[in-house]
Amino acid sequence: MAVALKEIEAQALQLSPKERGELIHHLIVSLEGTPEDSPQAIAKAWDEEIARRVADMEAGRTVWIPAEEVFARLDAMIENTR
Repeated sequence: MAVALKEIEAQALQLSPKERGELIHHLIVSLEGTPEDSPQAIAKAWDEEIARRVADMEAGRTVWIPAEEVFARLDAMIENTR
């Protein structure tokens, strides 16, 4: 199986970026299933979510965590899994 996977990967890397993108899309859909909404509906939902989050930040309803603290927490989590 590993040899076949390496062969498929080598062939996939020969594709154009557009073709690789289409292949990726097909593989993800094969794992997750077809989206229930159209791409336009999904994009609209994301736009609305982004607007909601920006409004929350501007209104002070969001707790900010400094990047250094986030990365320190992530490093600690990674160290705990080793």
